[in-house]
Amino acid sequence: MGEQISIEWRAFLLRLEPKATDRAEFVEYTKSWLRPASMEPKATFQIWSSDSPPPTSSLPAQVAAKTMERYEPAKVFDYHRALLRAYFTDNRDISDNDVLADIAAECDVERAGFGSALVEHNVTMTQAVIEDHNSAIQSGVTAVPTVLINNVMPVPGAQDVDTYEAWISRIRART
Repeated sequence: MGEQISIEWRAFLLRLEPKATDRAEFVEYTKSWLRPASMEPKATFQIWSSDSPPPTSSLPAQVAAKTMERYEPAKVFDYHRALLRAYFTDNRDISDNDVLADIAAECDVERAGFGSALVEHNVTMTQAVIEDHNSAIQSGVTAVPTVLINNVMPVPGAQDVDTYEAWISRIRART
């Protein structure tokens, strides 16, 4: 659909408080990633197999993404994609600030500066993530992923491309 649509990423917290997860349970959970992987050939998902521990919270990665918006706005989409790849494909602990800074460096962002920005802007960016999360809840978002079409139509869960195109076409026909 090309330029007919625009995408705006917003934060939605999966785990509000940090919590250690049993590794075996987490590995079992990651098997559910195979369903969306089967729907999109370009998507790469890996059942958790690295030595990295599972993330303890989704907040640090969300804060890092918000920090990137401020620190290096031109790199924010690269960083977002790199975060997804780090978690779903490389099985890295994206709740660890050192890992988050490493991922920034992989996007050609100066690692030490980004790491400092993570610390410096932590409170402000955490508040921005919480505001995004609360706004999502008020808009009817209850799951990840959820695509909110025209800020009125939440489409929850991983869907095939045809489903998204059908919903977008319906909304566009009404406007």
